[in-house]
Amino acid sequence: MYLSTTKTIVFISGAFVSHFYWGKWLTFFENKGYKVVAPPWLHKNDSVENLRKQNPCIKIGSISLFDLLCYYTEIIEKLPEKPILVGHSYGGLLVQLLVQKDLAEAGICINSFPPKGFTTSKFSFYKKIIPFSFGLFSSKKTFLLPFENWKNTFFNSFSIEEQKTEYEKFIIPESKKALRNLFSKNAEINCRKKHVPLFFISCSEDQIIPPKLVQWNFRKHRNIQSITCYKEFGNKNHFVILHPEWQEVAESVAKWIEKVT
Repeated sequence: MYLSTTKTIVFISGAFVSHFYWGKWLTFFENKGYKVVAPPWLHKNDSVENLRKQNPCIKIGSISLFDLLCYYTEIIEKLPEKPILVGHSYGGLLVQLLVQKDLAEAGICINSFPPKGFTTSKFSFYKKIIPFSFGLFSSKKTFLLPFENWKNTFFNSFSIEEQKTEYEKFIIPESKKALRNLFSKNAEINCRKKHVPLFFISCSEDQIIPPKLVQWNFRKHRNIQSITCYKEFGNKNHFVILHPEWQEVAESVAKWIEKVT
């Protein structure tokens, strides 16, 4: 039995996708007694259909990692107390950076993009992300994730019909600049710094952020001054937020929050 609480959970979306994909998670945690909010990324507060019609979009193309950090910092500082942050994919990196700024009570990073710094464990990730962010022969500053990438890398292990349905419901134009910033100074993390409790989650079928990369991130954050936890879920892909068994992951997050806050 979960105790009623007035704590706020801020859900931070990943790249390529509409914030609406958090829908079931918001209901789940609201029913646990939390206040919940999943703000859209800067310049993305619109329907999937309208955002696609606007592609290429100059405003979305201007989004940088620094802009997103400022944007979420402003949202958090307006809250009555430090929230619990739950971030997925690119949103997981944002959670790490916001925790570094001492803006959270705790942080959960689901299939999180790694911070800046090249290692052999990150090679496959960079190999996949570079083609999206560096369009040398394209004047477009935004792009729409191709269905083939969604099918094979992001939402693999499902039927074509299921993949098409979720693709049409949630995939929106993305900023190349925001992805290039993964290689910038703004994506650096001081892992030796004491931090609030952090929970890193990986999924065995994730083709872009494999468990070994999440484990690397987890180990970098471990120190004797801080609580840092890790868990891998089997038979789930990168977009576990939309997985039919998403509730297994959400329940694990809820139990962890109850223990550390």
